[in-house]
Amino acid sequence: MLIGDVARRSGVSARMLRHYELLGLVRPTGRTDSGYREYSSEDIRRIFHIESLRSLGLSLRDVGRALDDPGFAPAELVDDLIRQTRDRIAAETELLTRLRRIGAAEPAGWEEVLQTVALLQALGSKSAGVRQRAALSAVAEVPVPVEALVEAVLSESDPNVAGALRWALAQAGEDGLALLAEGLGSPAAEVRKRAVQSIAEIPNGEATAVLRDALTNPDIVVRRYAALALGARGVADAVPTLIDMIVEERNDADAADALSALANEPALADQIATRLVDCLAHGSTDSSVRRRLTQALADIPGTTASSALAGLSHDEDRAIALTAAYILRIRNAR
Repeated sequence: MLIGDVARRSGVSARMLRHYELLGLVRPTGRTDSGYREYSSEDIRRIFHIESLRSLGLSLRDVGRALDDPGFAPAELVDDLIRQTRDRIAAETELLTRLRRIGAAEPAGWEEVLQTVALLQALGSKSAGVRQRAALSAVAEVPVPVEALVEAVLSESDPNVAGALRWALAQAGEDGLALLAEGLGSPAAEVRKRAVQSIAEIPNGEATAVLRDALTNPDIVVRRYAALALGARGVADAVPTLIDMIVEERNDADAADALSALANEPALADQIATRLVDCLAHGSTDSSVRRRLTQALADIPGTTASSALAGLSHDEDRAIALTAAYILRIRNAR
């Protein structure tokens, strides 16, 4: 079969076939009387073998070794090709993500495209200072796609940078809320924590609804952060979790402050006081727990709290009795 026929049937150009011949990969078995290359069936089979191996990403040098070296072991080369392919896919995926984000920003011109690219690169910098400046400028200078901010905040470990990113997301409003809510279900505990912290700084009703749902999240850390944020927003559903935090000594001072904020509503103040009293009466006998619960009553207004403190001022635990008596004196002096 002549070179033109081989090219048509194999899909390999005549020029490439001559290149293969030059490299010694495949040589025509013979020549015609006119001197034209003539390929045998075995030659054509080898051409297809070459193309098959090239389709896996092998270089022509490695293709020659694979076909001609009896001792050639493919396993190591295949493993290397797998690594190269994974790296290439990761790079292409990153590029695709960046292009989508630039498109989402709807740039008016190439100058805005370049500014957005620079900001996205800065958000991925190894320097915390560069990342923080990028987060702060994401609102004031160049609009950054919310998806990029959410990805950055969910992966950020530096507290200062994370704070700047949460602020930037809060300015964006509810645009990133759905993505942050997805973060609450992440298999990584740190991502769940960062997600709820970010949601807590978005001051709207949609964020409050997400936080209310987070009170039943399987992750206790998520539930606690949600309760603290909801307490500050006046949501009574947070009360049981906040009291549990005091009992368990987990951000108990913040939890007590949140209960105090909720207790500004008179009807709710009595409910909170009643729950605290129930914990004192039927909960743990641990002295430190009872002391924290007594202290939490200090900023709960109303007769229920005052009556409970009066009774606690005679508690058999001297530390608790002194604490309750001191709180009562301050309350009566107001």
